Amino acid sequence: MIQLQAGKYKQVISRLWKLSIIGFIAFILYIIAVQYNFLWLFGGMPSLQELENPKSQIASVLISEDGVELEKYFRENRSPVEYEELSPNIINALVSTEDARFTQHSGIDLRSTFRVISHFGRAGGGSTLSQQLAKNLFDTRRLDPTEDGPSYKGLLAKIPLVRTVIAKTKEWILAIRLESRYTKQEILKMYLNEVEFGNNAYGIRVACKTYFGKNVGNVSVKEAATLVGMLQNPSLYDPRRHPEKCTIRRNVVLSQMNKYEHLSEEEMLALQEESLGLKFKVENQNTGQAPYLREAVKRQLQEIIADLNSTRDDGDKLNLYTSGLKIYTTIDSRIQAYAQSSLDDHMRNQQKLFYAHWKGRNPWVDEKMHEIKGFLKDAMKRTQRYKALMEELDGDEEAVWKVLKTPVKMTVFSWQGDRDTTLSPLDSMSYYKRILNCGFMAMNPNDGHIKAWVGGINFKYFKFDHVKQSKRQPGSTFKPFVYATALENDVVNLCGSVVDEPVTFGPEDGIDRTWTPQNSTGSYSYASMSLRHAMGLSINSVSAGLMKLLGPKKVAEFANRVGIQSTLMEVPALCLGASEVSVYEQVAAYSTFMNQGYRIEPIMILRIEDKHGNELRRFETTTKQVISADLAYKMTYMLKGAVQESGGTAQGLNRYNCAQGNDIGAKTGTTSNYSDGWFMGVTQNLVAGVWVGGDDRSIHFRSLALGQGAKMAMPAYANFMDKVYADQTLAIAGFKKEPFKKPDGADLGCNTYTVDSTQVQVPTAKPKEEEGFLK
Repeated sequence: MIQLQAGKYKQVISRLWKLSIIGFIAFILYIIAVQYNFLWLFGGMPSLQELENPKSQIASVLISEDGVELEKYFRENRSPVEYEELSPNIINALVSTEDARFTQHSGIDLRSTFRVISHFGRAGGGSTLSQQLAKNLFDTRRLDPTEDGPSYKGLLAKIPLVRTVIAKTKEWILAIRLESRYTKQEILKMYLNEVEFGNNAYGIRVACKTYFGKNVGNVSVKEAATLVGMLQNPSLYDPRRHPEKCTIRRNVVLSQMNKYEHLSEEEMLALQEESLGLKFKVENQNTGQAPYLREAVKRQLQEIIADLNSTRDDGDKLNLYTSGLKIYTTIDSRIQAYAQSSLDDHMRNQQKLFYAHWKGRNPWVDEKMHEIKGFLKDAMKRTQRYKALMEELDGDEEAVWKVLKTPVKMTVFSWQGDRDTTLSPLDSMSYYKRILNCGFMAMNPNDGHIKAWVGGINFKYFKFDHVKQSKRQPGSTFKPFVYATALENDVVNLCGSVVDEPVTFGPEDGIDRTWTPQNSTGSYSYASMSLRHAMGLSINSVSAGLMKLLGPKKVAEFANRVGIQSTLMEVPALCLGASEVSVYEQVAAYSTFMNQGYRIEPIMILRIEDKHGNELRRFETTTKQVISADLAYKMTYMLKGAVQESGGTAQGLNRYNCAQGNDIGAKTGTTSNYSDGWFMGVTQNLVAGVWVGGDDRSIHFRSLALGQGAKMAMPAYANFMDKVYADQTLAIAGFKKEPFKKPDGADLGCNTYTVDSTQVQVPTAKPKEEEGFLK
């Protein structure tokens, strides 16, 4: 009996042994079949090249000239980090929680796997960090190809449970492959760069910035535990939406860190009592230091990338949003910050004045300052929303207006921050139409490097760029081109004098009816004065007199030559800035005067590198001498008149530090009805332009006291320059108070010319007709 039982026992052992061998062989064959996609049943696997060069969506970055990250282009906000940059707290929290035996296995932890199987999955996940990395990098469970990668779907993928087993098998294989090609540190780095933390934060660097405003090297233990805890389910453990659940999960991670001796019992208990300590600030395309610059440079970058891709034969095409390009710009982060803060302070104050000025009245008025009836409805009819509703509601205008007058919850811009309110779309338009906007650009005239670019008051709510996209009448800031044209054509010389008297244009000047430009004061002094004094006081009649002698064509050609790219109307009113130009053009053109007559093209991009640091393209600006150095020098002297001449329109600049003991020139500009306030400021190393106004020209101040460029725009420039000059680090970089350069042999044209030309005699009676405009 005993012998019989022993025989049966041996038979069972033998059969089990044979089954084990067969099972092992079958398992090996299965692995091989999966690896090589036998009969297309299992789907493909990443190639060796893909394994050695795994692709992730990496944000491309705009970097300032002083090495600061300014802006990003991304679909997934991801910025890679090196292992050496990581805080040990992050590594300890991750390994303790996700893969405690990480350093002891080669991709698959059999002990954890068998524990999961024996407990029917109730003991937690058995995936190692290497397996999770394989899953995240190659998305082995993707059923259809996407822009992000191919599909690894086989014929068996239609069977749900089988599909999951195959995907898991692929992850095992890939984990072993990854372990054979990368060090443990490299795998940890790749994992932390790849994972998602919610709120469009991909990778540990962006997560640290988003949730705690910190660099990856400075994250505390509790912060690291919070971030690692979120990995299990970023939505469920979102610390903003579910702080209690996130705290519980964080405390689990802290317990794991205590279990594996990275924290003492006392430290763990103390940290578990603390709050999350969030400093949440999500990065998106509406945030950043220079969002208007980012959009302005985007089109240029896309053209460059298309050109680069046309010459690449490796099949790895560059993408602005996913290739991790580094775009080095000419912008200085400090100067950009000073520009932004100065404009913010100034525009907040201007808006307060504007609200008080129009209190109880609507600000949309015609040339006689009468309210424009039906203004809002007409403006609404031009919007895409109105057109879409008309199409959706089959042209039923009554139904459309019912929708547009129905209040809805919305968030609107305010200078106190985003404001939640309830407004109808029509009321919302009324609210936004009352808000003033601005544009600002600063450039080094010696090398063409754009140093600061502020396209508006808030990119989230006002996408339109008032530096390059917007074109407005420049008013008197156009006059220097009239004076320069007159000097170049010997119509007048710098030492001569002109008379403030009426000048009338008529049919002989190419216009249908007579036009006599008025001075801003509404009267004429009939005084004889120097050319610089006339420009410094921005006397309209003198500009008109010069235009009468020159003709609009010569002035337009000169302005285009020095940097105005817009097509200018060749009409007499051009002398007062009636033709629209951009801030960008004005800064470029004024820079020609500061650059000894060389027109220099503004440049924003210095070079582009790929994610590995390889230089893809380098950029240089182009220069061309378009006026003589002598004329340019004379114009720098003329521009100082607005600051130095008694009664000069920019004399207010003397109240600021930037004008103390420094060569500084300027020109103010104010258009009809005070629709546009301009200020152009020039120093040897920086030319800047400011525009302020309503998005609609019919929305403006009603008086010269508030609506002139010296009030609407100059303070922003002055505060900006004060901050620039106060920064000693910028002085080292060359932004110091240097005098205007005098070219060799340059001469103002008269040795006895009196610099202070303010002592003019104002006659009590009109001079004789034969004395004429020029003296």
